Amino acid sequence: MSGEGDAEGDAGSGEEQGGRYRERASGVPGAVLWTRSAARAAPGRPVLPDGCMDLIWSEGRLFVAGPDTRAHAVAAGAGGRFTGIRFAPGTAPACLGVPAHELRDARVDLADLWPGADARRLTERIDAAADPAAELERAAARLMSAAGPPDPLLARVVAALDAGRSVTDTAAAVGLDPRVLHRRSLAAFGYGPKTLARVLRLQRALALARAGVPFAQTAVRAGYTDQAHLARDVRALTGTTLSGLV
Repeated sequence: MSGEGDAEGDAGSGEEQGGRYRERASGVPGAVLWTRSAARAAPGRPVLPDGCMDLIWSEGRLFVAGPDTRAHAVAAGAGGRFTGIRFAPGTAPACLGVPAHELRDARVDLADLWPGADARRLTERIDAAADPAAELERAAARLMSAAGPPDPLLARVVAALDAGRSVTDTAAAVGLDPRVLHRRSLAAFGYGPKTLARVLRLQRALALARAGVPFAQTAVRAGYTDQAHLARDVRALTGTTLSGLV
C-alpha cells in the first residue's frame, strides 16, 4: 500500500500524495516512516499498488490503508498533515491483528479494528506528541515487538516473486502446496501470489522508468513480455500510462 509519494512526484506509490512529502527508513524492521503535508485544496495523485499496508495518523484520526489491487484515488481537498508507517509486505497483519484480505482496497479507522478505548488512547497519545511521526514509529515498534519476528517464509515469497519467479516455482521454493501458498498470501498480503507478483512487477517497472531506462528495456528488465504488455498492465493497475506516472 502504500509507499506514500513524494514532493517531487517521482517516488513509488503513496497514501494521500501531493504537497510536501518526506520518507526515511524506520527503526521498525523493513518499514518506512513518511510524512506529508499539503493545503486542503491540493488535489492528490493516485496511490499506486505496492503490496504494503500503512498505519496512518492525520490530526486526530488513526487509520489503516489496506493493500491495494488498483490505484486509489485521492479526492481534492484531502489535505492537512499526515504521517504513516509503511510496513513491509506481509508484516502488518500480525501487528494489527487483522488478516490483510479483510482490508483489501480499503481505508479503515483503527477504532473499527481494535477495541475503541485502545484505538482512542493511541490516537490521543500521537495527537499530544511534540513529534507525531516519532510517536507513531514508537507505537509501531511496540506492535511489532508484541507480534514477534516476521515470518521468514513470507519474506522468501516476496523475494521470489520480486525476482520474477512464477507462482509454481515460488511455492516449490518455499515448500508449500500452491493452494496453501494462496491461502497464506491472502492473509498476509491481501491477495494471492499472482496479484502480488503483478504489483511487485509494476513497482520494478516504475523504478526503472523513473531512473531513465527506455520503456522497451524497462519492459524486458521488469519481466513483461514486451512493451505492449507493460502498457496494458500499467493501465489496468493504475488507470493511466507509464509516461503519465513518470
